Order: sequence, then C-alpha cells, then structure tokens
Amino acid sequence: MSALAVFLFMIAVLAVLLSLGFWVGLALVATGITGLFLMGAPNIGGLIGSTLFSAINSWPLTALPLFLLMGEILFRSKISEDLFRGLAPLTRRLPGGLLHVNILGSGILAAIVGSSGVCCATVGRMSLPELKARGYDERMAIGTLTGSGTLGLLIPPSIMMIVYGISTQTSVARLFLAGVVPGLLMVVLFMGYVAIWSLIHRDRAPVHPAGEETRLADLARIAAPVVLIIAVIGSIYGGLATPTESAAIGVAGAFLLALAQRALTLKTLLESFMAAVRSSALIMLIMAGAAVLSTALAYAQIPVKVAAFVTAMQLGPIGLLLALTVLYVVLGCFLEGVSMIVLTASVVMPMVAAVGIDPVWFGIFVVIIVEIAQITPPVGFNLFIVQALTGRDIATVTRASLPFLMLMLAAIVLITAVPELVLFLPQTMIGQ
Repeated sequence: MSALAVFLFMIAVLAVLLSLGFWVGLALVATGITGLFLMGAPNIGGLIGSTLFSAINSWPLTALPLFLLMGEILFRSKISEDLFRGLAPLTRRLPGGLLHVNILGSGILAAIVGSSGVCCATVGRMSLPELKARGYDERMAIGTLTGSGTLGLLIPPSIMMIVYGISTQTSVARLFLAGVVPGLLMVVLFMGYVAIWSLIHRDRAPVHPAGEETRLADLARIAAPVVLIIAVIGSIYGGLATPTESAAIGVAGAFLLALAQRALTLKTLLESFMAAVRSSALIMLIMAGAAVLSTALAYAQIPVKVAAFVTAMQLGPIGLLLALTVLYVVLGCFLEGVSMIVLTASVVMPMVAAVGIDPVWFGIFVVIIVEIAQITPPVGFNLFIVQALTGRDIATVTRASLPFLMLMLAAIVLITAVPELVLFLPQTMIGQ
C-alpha cells in the first residue's frame, strides 16, 4: 500500500475506535500498530516497546504528577472559600460587582492547580449560589464561569503546557513564562467585557450597599495563594528551579496551606494521591499512544511530506495559522485537549517550522485554541461541569459562553499581531 493509502486507513481506524468508546491512548496504540503492520515495518514488537518506554521516560514529565497532586490537595482545602471571601470585597464597587470574582478567582486558582476543570468546578461551587442569591443575571454568571474556567490551561503552571512541551521537545519553563502575559490579557478582556455589559444592563448587575467595606482580614485570605504562586513561578523565572523542582515546591506549599487550614486528613491526603495518580496515568497513556502513532507516521514519512506540501502551497505564517485554527476548533468538538495536542504534534510541528513560527509562541496559540475547545459543544468539558452545577441544558450554557469564546479568538488575533506579548518574558528568563 502507498503511504497515502495507509495514512487514510489509519485515520479511519482511529475514528472507528474512538466512536466505539475505546480509551484514546489505547486507540492511538492500535492505530499505530495497524499502520506499522500495513507498511511492513520490521520487528514491530521491539519498536513499539522502545517507543512506549521512551515516551514516558522523561524527566520534565515528572512535573505532571506533582502539579496534579498540588491541585488535588488544594482542591480539597478551603482555598476556594477563602478566594471568594477575599475577592468579593475588592470587586463590589466595580461595574459588574461579584461577577468579577469568577474571573479573578479562576485566574488565581489557575496559577495554582493548572487545570481547567478544577478551576471551573471549584469556583463555581462557591460563586454561583451567591450570585443567584444576590440577583445577578444567571446567563452572565454562567458565561463568566465557563470562560474564565479555561484560564487553568493558560496561566502557568499548566498541565497542557507540560504535555505540549514534552510532545514537541519545547522548554516547559519557557512555555510557563510565555503564558503569563496572555493569561493576564485574557483576564483583562473578560473583566472589560463584564464591566461594559454591566454598564449597559444596570438592572441585571446589582449595586452593593455602601456599608460593605473591604477589611484587612478579607485581603489576608488571598495572601497564601498569592505567595504560593510567586514561589512556584518566581523560582522558574529566577532560574532557581526547573519546572519539576518548582512543582515539588508547590506540593510542599499546598501541603502546608491545607495543614494550616486544618483541611488535611489522612483520608483527604490519600484521595489526593489517588486522584493525581489516575489523572497522570490517563495523560501518560495518551502520550505513549501518540508516540506509537507518531512512529508509524514517521515510518511512512507523512510529517515530511505534509510539511513539503504546505511549503509548496506558500501559505505563509498567517495562512497556516488560519488553517490550523479551523483544524483545532473542529477537533475540539470531538476530542479533549491532551488528545488534540499529542495527536497532531508530529504532523503539525514540521509545518510550523517550515514557515518560521516560534514553537514557544505556537504552544500558547495551541493552548488558547484548546481553551476554546473547553467551551465548544458537543465535548466542551467546562460546559458539562457548569451544566451539572446549574441544572441548565447544554444549549443555554453554550449560548452564555459564546461572548467569551469570541474574546478568546480576539486574544489570538492580539498575540498574532504582537508576538512580544508571548515571547517577552521567556526572552528575559534567567539562565536561558
């Protein structure tokens, strides 16, 4: 069979396996084995064994379970309650009031747990009942939560950045720093939209009594999370720690924070470890499966041929980015973020290199697209989380999320027009 015929057959096999409900990692392994068999590759068993081992035998990958453990420990502490009570007094006088708590709370939590789902669920449990009780517009409350919940993927430490860095051999430390400014930009865009909307729809954004003053005790509630963020990100930026070492610092900080809040018991600690192990194993299985598939694609020289084809089309950076945006948005309707990245890395990265796009910048671009996938039906993970929290149908949650999806697209336009928004911090990083 020709390489093209094998490639098309592999796509068909993968589509069938995924539609039948196979685990993504196992489906990728089976598809890769099928491709190698059809191309008559020698010693397939040995090749797959070495590929699987090499895919997960990576020192930078050890940051993944550590950051997941940090998030799981904090998820079971009182941090969400402290964030809400600490941020509420700061936002009451802003146009939009407590709606900004969803955004700021998710932004701070994102810099601690690195997970979109955890951000969305944790902040939502605290904020949605309070916003409903105070008479805020439900649609805007839902939209701010689903939209800002995606910040867990962009603001470091991000699990998605670790996956991208390992899959594309890009520095995870530089990716973490590259995500800081775009993450803050997204927060500003969301808050700006909420403020403008609230000024136009004053009847749906309650004004809080003047007697509700900000107290020092309220501000102290957010001090510990902020200190933990500075310790984790600052240690990387200052060249004092690698991402794995900073993850260990984060775990220790999360342990001490939960201990200080008297939220740490043997039961919660064991639950945190088990949840982190399950999530890590799932992600590593997907990455290992993608490595087998990538080996099959490389054996057929698919990445090289695709890159040559794209170069011959002379799309240029902007044309390629537009095409990839459409590709990832479509994939996001059916796959979750980790699968999107590892499935496309081996084919897309040669194309990106061919037109001269910086891999660090492209990593942030991909993460924002994956963020969009989190609120894109029918597989938008954040949509299902908020649907479970509110009891509303998926169509209502999707409509409420649409303005924030458009703001994410606007952020892509901004970082494309001004790449320095992404690349400035990594270029000033000590030790790089």
